[in-house]
Amino acid sequence: MEIKILKDEKNELDVEISSLTIVEILRVYLNKEGAKLAVWKRDHPTKNPVLHIEGDHPKKILKATIATLEKEIDTAVTDFKKLK
Repeated sequence: MEIKILKDEKNELDVEISSLTIVEILRVYLNKEGAKLAVWKRDHPTKNPVLHIEGDHPKKILKATIATLEKEIDTAVTDFKKLK
């Protein structure tokens, strides 16, 4: 998966991510984690989506969100393995 930082300012971050699914999941969790605004747009279906994050220290919020997602995925995998 490719990630490209397009804009990195004090309270704004624009990141291009090659996966629409990942962008949507991040958007939902970023809004839960305390971002003032987390939205994505895609200029054309053949283009990669761009995730726009606004808030205090958006990089820290993004890193915290990714850590939260990793923990939830690990928990889901563990619970799934217990079902066998």
